[in-house]
Amino acid sequence: MPRRITLLMGLCALALSAPAAGGAAGDLTPADRLAGAIRFPTISVEGKVDASAEALVGLQDYLKKSFPLVHQRLTRETVNQYGLIYSWPGSDPSLKPILLMAHQDVVPIAPGTEEKWHHAPFAGDIADGFIWGRGAWDDKGNLLALFEALEGLVASGVQPKRTIIIVSGQDEEAGGARGAKAIADLLDKRGIHPEFVIDEGEVITDGVIAGATRPVAFIGLAEKGMVTFSLTAEGAPGHSSMPPPQTVVGRLAEALVKLETHPMPARIDGVARRTFEGIAESMTGFQRWALSNLWLTEPLVRHKLEEQPSTNAMMRTTTAVTVISGGNKANVLPGKAEALVNFRIKPGDSIAGVEAHIRETIADPGIRITALPDGEEPSPVSPEDAPGYRWISQAIHESSPDVAIVPGLVVGGTDSRYMTRITDRVYRFMPVHVRPEDVARFHGTDERISVADYEGMIAFYKRLMVISAVE
Repeated sequence: MPRRITLLMGLCALALSAPAAGGAAGDLTPADRLAGAIRFPTISVEGKVDASAEALVGLQDYLKKSFPLVHQRLTRETVNQYGLIYSWPGSDPSLKPILLMAHQDVVPIAPGTEEKWHHAPFAGDIADGFIWGRGAWDDKGNLLALFEALEGLVASGVQPKRTIIIVSGQDEEAGGARGAKAIADLLDKRGIHPEFVIDEGEVITDGVIAGATRPVAFIGLAEKGMVTFSLTAEGAPGHSSMPPPQTVVGRLAEALVKLETHPMPARIDGVARRTFEGIAESMTGFQRWALSNLWLTEPLVRHKLEEQPSTNAMMRTTTAVTVISGGNKANVLPGKAEALVNFRIKPGDSIAGVEAHIRETIADPGIRITALPDGEEPSPVSPEDAPGYRWISQAIHESSPDVAIVPGLVVGGTDSRYMTRITDRVYRFMPVHVRPEDVARFHGTDERISVADYEGMIAFYKRLMVISAVE
């Protein structure tokens, strides 16, 4: 065996077997440290940038105490007070850095559901083999796993060749403008263009995909865009005893029904096609044949996939009526009715295309159509034939050998969309197994992660850093 390969294997073994943390962390386990992070209620609130200031400061102090070696070896910067950048300079400045992301904030608990949690949302309980609480998945599990991996690598004495950058925003759940967007602006200004970026997004599905014979890991190559349109109908107010042939509420309702019953077309192309063709390799029988021969079966497959919201969302720009208002008294005709319609835009479509679709579909010049200002176009599609995708795939295989790896499309939004200005290699994947009973926990009640899954996340990130930045 060549000496260089032997040396690299020794470095990898050393890194992977190193203690997860030391110093002030004491005898706590990685699960204990994640549970401790969950106890800081870093809830994002739209329009209130300092709503969880105390919790964010507490979490960041907690990171310093829990991972002393990281804070001794890496440089730490703050952006807009709470956004974090950690940098571990590589020995070869000619190599592009790698950038790993995880956000600090969490979504609120839905009002009225607090009593439905088996463990209080911010108690950080460890029970029945799980770490419970808001943020266990989204996204403190990723954040703490990154720090566990770094602490272990620093403890082992490894020196990366390629600079490792950790970015953590404080407001991903509120749009990311003060966190990841501001950090991306700063990195762009400094001329930093990473070899690849990895952030939350897709997962390892286990038993979720009907017909799959093994778990499937999806690496997100892109994410959908988003735009919300306001639709407004106006008319003369009056008494309900003398209504016109159509009220403003009725007019608006008719427009909304048209939009719901005539969505933008479904297409099995681009990332979606690569996803379904990749899934075929884990199928058997007719399902495998149908997905492997989309040139012939696409109309049938598309019709079947439209029946499920998750697969339907991968094939088209979706339409969701989310807010409606008009009138305030049963016997008064309102003079105005308004609705908000949210569209998640598939790569290949655009905000302008969505607006054109709305106007053509409702065909009513009396309805005022206005795009809200927070729209985002779909992200660019990252390449599969790039080192970052290959390294992520290798780290998945080595930490979960039985898993099939498939390119995917993220139907929601992540902080990583801001990083597309500094690299065209942005990937969205979190190394956690999601089973059917887990799906409703995402942003829902009883969020949790298994201790075994969390340990697997740490191993994945260690291996990814070694593969991409050390070897």
